[in-house]
Amino acid sequence: VQLQASGGGLVQAGGSLKLSCAASGRTSSTRNTAWFRQAPGKEREFVAAIRWSTGFTYYADSVKGRFTISRDNAKNMVTLQMNSLKPEDTAIYYCAVDNMLRGVGIVPANPQWYDYWGQGTLVTVSS
Repeated sequence: VQLQASGGGLVQAGGSLKLSCAASGRTSSTRNTAWFRQAPGKEREFVAAIRWSTGFTYYADSVKGRFTISRDNAKNMVTLQMNSLKPEDTAIYYCAVDNMLRGVGIVPANPQWYDYWGQGTLVTVSS
C-alpha cells in the first residue's frame, strides 16, 4: 500500500485546511485509516481515525469538534477537514493504514498498529 498525503500549508489561527490521503496498491485489506501528527521535539500523536468498512470515527480530545475525518471508498481516499485551527496544531501530519480488524470499542490510536505510512504534509498555524 502506498499513501500520498497532501493539503498542508500555512494558515492563520482560526482558519481551515483540508488534508487528503490517497491510497494505492493492495488496499483491500485496509481496516482503519488514521491521521497522526508530530510537532518538533514531540512524539507522534494520534489525531483521528476511521473504520474503512463502517465509517465509524475516532478523535483525539484535542481535536474533537474541530476536525472531521471522512473517507471515499470509491477513490480510496481519506480526508481530514481541520477547522478553527490553533497554533498548537502546527505539525507534520501523517496518514497511516492499519490492516488489523480490531474491536469497535478499541480506539485505533497506537501508531505501532499501523502498517503503512504516507510521507507527511506540513501544517503551520500562525498566531
